[in-house]
Amino acid sequence: MSKTLFFKEVNLGKISLKNPVIAASGTFGYGKEFMRFFDINRLGGLVTKTITLNPREGNKPPRIYDLGFGVVNSIGLENPGVERFKQEYIDFLSSLETRVFLSIYGKSLEEWEKLVGCLDNEDIAGFELNFSCPNVEGEIVSYNEKEMVRITSRLRKLTKKFLIIKLSFSPFLVRNVLSLQKAGADAVTLINTIPALAIERQEIKFALGEVKGGLSGGCLKPIALRCVYEVSQAVTIPVIGCGGVQSYKDVVEYLFCGAKAVQVGTANLVNPQVCEEIINEGERLGWQ
Repeated sequence: MSKTLFFKEVNLGKISLKNPVIAASGTFGYGKEFMRFFDINRLGGLVTKTITLNPREGNKPPRIYDLGFGVVNSIGLENPGVERFKQEYIDFLSSLETRVFLSIYGKSLEEWEKLVGCLDNEDIAGFELNFSCPNVEGEIVSYNEKEMVRITSRLRKLTKKFLIIKLSFSPFLVRNVLSLQKAGADAVTLINTIPALAIERQEIKFALGEVKGGLSGGCLKPIALRCVYEVSQAVTIPVIGCGGVQSYKDVVEYLFCGAKAVQVGTANLVNPQVCEEIINEGERLGWQ
């Protein structure tokens, strides 16, 4: 593997990023929330909190349980819905100098189509299709190859913007990504949280009530690295690594395994300046 300078411009095919650090969906809000901590224009990109067609209140609290080695969360895609999102955030997001990707989720093909139709004319880089959230009703789309291909193929016909597909772990991940590549996906994000359940150790009760959650944090990194390594060798579209990124070292490991860029998720909840710190370290050290 060539030792190129780490924080030079990243080529993702249709688009480029100023560096490989992307703020992941779900832990970075809509960007505004982090402007008081650092200049988010320094990011290679950011992915918004997932937007749905209609407003969602999300799941009842408690929604986050700290395991010490990771986090189980069950937010349930709380968001204001697409129309209010446009009123409150789109002007701000369009003004940024970094690449902005809108994470979207639909309960049906019709909802996916309407979301893209509502947002396609906005000044954003593209969409991240959230096929893998474990905290919503119904089947996780990421486990249904035929449905993922159907949605991706249809949305590819509706937009020329960059299409990223966010997937969870699956034993059929390579096959699924190859199918999505044929369907028109421009990139994939690997991986989203893994379905999990936390138990309160002392009181022996469900720490999240009766709601299942998604496991994220440092404990996810070895699984995500394996997914990135295997998929990146089998496909031609860019792979974006995600899961357990907390430092510059973690980013380098993902890039070494074949990722073109890396998303920082749960670490933003612990340290809202972690993305800036990683970028600073990358600019100082380059590829070691």
